[in-house]
Amino acid sequence: MANAQGFCTHALSFDYGQRHRAELDAAARVAMALGARSHRVIKLDLRAIGGSALTADIAVPEEPTSGIPITYVPARNTVFLSLGLGLAEVLGASDLFIGVNAVDYSGYPDCRPDFIDAFERLAQLATRAQVEGREFRVHAPIIQFSKADIVRTGIAHGIDFSITVSCYQPDDEGRACGKCDACRLRAQGFSEASVADPTRYF
Repeated sequence: MANAQGFCTHALSFDYGQRHRAELDAAARVAMALGARSHRVIKLDLRAIGGSALTADIAVPEEPTSGIPITYVPARNTVFLSLGLGLAEVLGASDLFIGVNAVDYSGYPDCRPDFIDAFERLAQLATRAQVEGREFRVHAPIIQFSKADIVRTGIAHGIDFSITVSCYQPDDEGRACGKCDACRLRAQGFSEASVADPTRYF
């Protein structure tokens, strides 16, 4: 979507101590397929904080849960956007894009429009670039989309969903479990969009 708006895109991923590397491998494939000018991977250790099934020895739920799920990673999107803001300063960029989604967000507080708006306000105060006159914008173009909307929009932009990964606990080959929240929401999106699901399941 950023490409379609004429932006020169730089991709940023995080090796933050998550349970698997499949999403990082997928991020590299997607960045290359979509022609990102660069793709950086920043190494963090959010396992030092823990508190999430994605960064600690806590089982990933395979049944629907209520409230904020145990797969919520404390401060993750705040840290990611902060580092993205730093990279934007270095690149001379003014626009950050993040793929958070609030409609099917499963209870994650850092995927809400209020959070994105608050971070954008913070960006106007926290940088040398802003003091020197550059305004930052944080784009969350799919934040109000249903999963079906995301699938349909991706197809319209020529996305090959077979190279993407959503699962919280894929195997070493990147195949999805089909049971976690992320897998259920993804499968529901393809079903509601009437699009064949290209996900590889183990």
